[in-house]
Amino acid sequence: MKLVLVLAAASVALLTALPTPAHHSFAAEFDGTKPVRLVGAITRIEWTNPHSYFYLDVKDSKGEVHNWAIESGNPGALSRRGWKKGDIKLGDTLIVDGYLAKDGSRLIDGRRVKLPDGRFVYGGSAGDGGPGDPSVEAPTAQAVTGAAKP
Repeated sequence: MKLVLVLAAASVALLTALPTPAHHSFAAEFDGTKPVRLVGAITRIEWTNPHSYFYLDVKDSKGEVHNWAIESGNPGALSRRGWKKGDIKLGDTLIVDGYLAKDGSRLIDGRRVKLPDGRFVYGGSAGDGGPGDPSVEAPTAQAVTGAAKP
């Protein structure tokens, strides 16, 4: 009986010591003072937890195309906000208002997304401490990046 208890305790200790994926707050990764608007064609879509990602080819002011990652809420949260997986497909053009990553990478927190059918959906993660709320209100100051051609 003692052996069973020791093995059970050791198992619990090992399981609690394993690393787990971390969910982060908005402020941990993004800069709320750096709003941005991206217009580009979808190159990849990842409907994953705890965040979904989609990627856009965006043409900059010099005509160079760069691939940007847009982080958004999890698939369930996006669905509750009116966003369905079938609403976007590879090659579609989106307009995304969000906030730049603090590390300078081509990653933004996508807060407001204009879908190809003209609807606006909120893409942020509810309760993450980021600017705005699940509404169609856009950031007030925006850096505008040109449209990419699919």
